[in-house]
Amino acid sequence: RGEGGQSVAMLSSFARASSSSRASTAVALTRALSSSTIARESGGGAGAAARETRAQGRGEGASAVRDADDDDDDSFDKVAQLRQALKVGPNFDDFVKGDAIGGTGHGFAYSVPAPKSLKDKATRKPAWLKREVPGGERYTEIKAKLRELKLATVCEEAKCPNLGECWGGGDGRTATATIMIMGDTCTRGCRFCAVKTSRAPPPLDKDEPTNVSKAIAAWGLDYVVLTSVDRDDIEDQGSGHFAETITKLKASSDILVEALTPDFRGEPELIAKVARSGLDVFAHNVETVPELQRDVRDRRANWDQSIFVLKHAKASGAAITKTSIMLGLGETKEQVIEALKKLREADVDVVTFGQYMRPTKKHLPVVEFVTPEAFAAYQKIAEDLGFLYVASGPMVRSSYRAGEFFLANVIKERKAKATQQAAL
Repeated sequence: RGEGGQSVAMLSSFARASSSSRASTAVALTRALSSSTIARESGGGAGAAARETRAQGRGEGASAVRDADDDDDDSFDKVAQLRQALKVGPNFDDFVKGDAIGGTGHGFAYSVPAPKSLKDKATRKPAWLKREVPGGERYTEIKAKLRELKLATVCEEAKCPNLGECWGGGDGRTATATIMIMGDTCTRGCRFCAVKTSRAPPPLDKDEPTNVSKAIAAWGLDYVVLTSVDRDDIEDQGSGHFAETITKLKASSDILVEALTPDFRGEPELIAKVARSGLDVFAHNVETVPELQRDVRDRRANWDQSIFVLKHAKASGAAITKTSIMLGLGETKEQVIEALKKLREADVDVVTFGQYMRPTKKHLPVVEFVTPEAFAAYQKIAEDLGFLYVASGPMVRSSYRAGEFFLANVIKERKAKATQQAAL
């Protein structure tokens, strides 16, 4: 419109102008009209281009809608595929940590993380490790009798989570007690154990073997585990006291006796003294895999020495030998399996697995909480290796359900067979 108005003004000026100036005015007018025409043509082209651009935009928009619909279809297919995979595939636990053990199973988590420190409140203890506080009439009765006879149990000293279950029995299981003899103070300081330590514990109680016999008779137990602290301060390290207690127990009743012994520093005559005392099961714990011995146990204990104790006990007449391994200290699956093979090579008959639990902040921290499924896998591996009996589970301890029906029956059957053969 600006260029049009300029042309009209030029025409008016052309009409009023003299003949001499009309020529120059005509030239200017011609240029203005030509410029206006070019501008209109250019504007028309730009409009057409704009219209074409809008049409193209509408086409691209339609294409984008079609593409979005295709993406929705793809997303729906992927969600459907994921739902199907979750029905037949691994569950959430498989993404926590770990995989199958030694090729024996699939689709379960090996472990869950333990708290990184005592201040870590975000990481909770797994549900499978929770136990009810012990109580009830049977529990109160046994505890009162222990106090009366001045006896200590490893159940209490080591803060065992199965105390109420073992003392109460039930569900087809015999009530089992684990008596700790030779006092409640140990001369060693293993980094996992809650028992008190001292270089010079109180002297042995000479009446203890008799008191233990009375306590067991009063309880009416079928199976008892005797264990003890280490007594490096005594010349025979308490082996004579241990043997005397077993002998009196066997003389007073037909009870089955399991002795969970120290290593007696690997001295053969001390090991043999206990092994020949009339016990039914000789137990000594290796505690952990060979690679972690120095980190977990007292410096005076080690894998090779413990293996010697178990082998020499069997050679000295012990019918059944037994040991225990804690899990959750940082051992690898391969190390556990290799340890099992070495135990079988040493002719160990019974093995138990349990979750290590930190007794206090002064003790070794828990590295991981091994799942019940992983414990079950280890049990299968151990059974396939030929162990007579395997107890494996997060809450299992070395003397946990020691009077289990199966093991008790094995002992009784062996005794009956030996009696029959002696009579022939």
